[in-house]
Amino acid sequence: MGCGSCGTGTPNGCKSNGGCSTGGCNRLNVHDWLRDLPIDDTAAQCKVVEVSFKQGSRKEFFKNPSLQHFEKGDYVTVEGVNGFDLGEVSLTGELVRIQLKKRGTDEFSPEMKKILRPSNERDLETYHISKEREPAILARSRAAARNLRLEMKLSEVELQADGKKGTFFYTADDRIDFRELIRTFAGEFKVKVEMRQIGIRQEAAKVGGIGSCGRELCCSTWLHDFKSVNTTAARYQNLSINQTKLSGQCGRLKCCLNFELDTYLDALQGFPDYADTLQTVMGQAFLIKKDIFKNLMWYTLPNNTKHFPLTIDRVIEIKQLNKQGVAVEELQAVEITSGKPKEEEPAFVDVVGQISLRSLEKNDRRRRDQQRNANNNDRRPMNNNGPNNRPDNRGDNRPDNRNMRPNNGPRPNNGPNNGPRPNNGPRPNNGPRPNNGPSNRPDNGPSNN
Repeated sequence: MGCGSCGTGTPNGCKSNGGCSTGGCNRLNVHDWLRDLPIDDTAAQCKVVEVSFKQGSRKEFFKNPSLQHFEKGDYVTVEGVNGFDLGEVSLTGELVRIQLKKRGTDEFSPEMKKILRPSNERDLETYHISKEREPAILARSRAAARNLRLEMKLSEVELQADGKKGTFFYTADDRIDFRELIRTFAGEFKVKVEMRQIGIRQEAAKVGGIGSCGRELCCSTWLHDFKSVNTTAARYQNLSINQTKLSGQCGRLKCCLNFELDTYLDALQGFPDYADTLQTVMGQAFLIKKDIFKNLMWYTLPNNTKHFPLTIDRVIEIKQLNKQGVAVEELQAVEITSGKPKEEEPAFVDVVGQISLRSLEKNDRRRRDQQRNANNNDRRPMNNNGPNNRPDNRGDNRPDNRNMRPNNGPRPNNGPNNGPRPNNGPRPNNGPRPNNGPSNRPDNGPSNN
């Protein structure tokens, strides 16, 4: 950005340094929509410049006697109290005259202070030193007011750029005798003290915040004059008198209750007066709401919770009959239909047996097979010591001793059944062999018994 409050510290206005012309760095900014228009008569040009202090928290008007050209966002050194002050140019040109008229200030007043010069490096250094002292002074001043047991709340401290004057903004319900407090401030802070009392709404504007609408507070952005707000404005707009919902950040009624009040008052002029009650055969009907958008008046009957919307013409007709002593039998309420077509509820349909879950069952079966194969592979160890890799089914805890025997070469042929049997041809079939007991002879050939 192109101003010191945005971090770059470039006091050369917007130009190509940022977006100060959009008003994002200051409060209560005014868009200069006459900025790019050519000026024919330079002698009739407004010679007053609007300067903001403390990021738009305070604005004042200063004469530009040397007719220097200032851009929005330039830092200028102006006259102060027994010294100088430093501010930021917020508006120049013809729109300043409109602001002067709005604030009730004379453009040619001799008491208006002047712009001394564009701020130089020394002025900026002194200005930053003074601004760094403000948080500590605010904390110390609050402690001093608490020690003196004063029923006041210090909300902000603003030091002059040269550090010779300090303005203390406070809120209080009653009158405060702060003479002892001023002596304490002057002796401790070594400045000329000015105590300025502000209202609760002004304090909220200085603190800032986000409203219930989700946007920044109006008093912090563009609203500079505060009008009284009461619950009558809420009643005209058919709002429920809920103090929690109608109150803003400051604890008072929201300023936006007055924004649309004039529109409601103009619309309510077409509604009949003294129509709070209507006489009917079923009893007295009471007015509960006026709908200015549909030009309807809502009534309710005793012992009945239903609301009856009536047109303005029907209400006037009933009032004329009531003046003649006639009580109407029916109110003839208007049928209210919503703008959107009514959606038909889907009827119940029995779809049992019509929906096939084969795809889900197939996926479930495939998942079970994969899980079963994974479990079998985890329980079956693989042996790579020979061509016959048979699994060990003797148990998970029994070792496989076959792979643990040493391999000492071929076994010697020292006895029966220790070598290959010779193939001497087919054996003759001489009948059954007698069972003479076990035979321990070596099998060297075909038997003749």
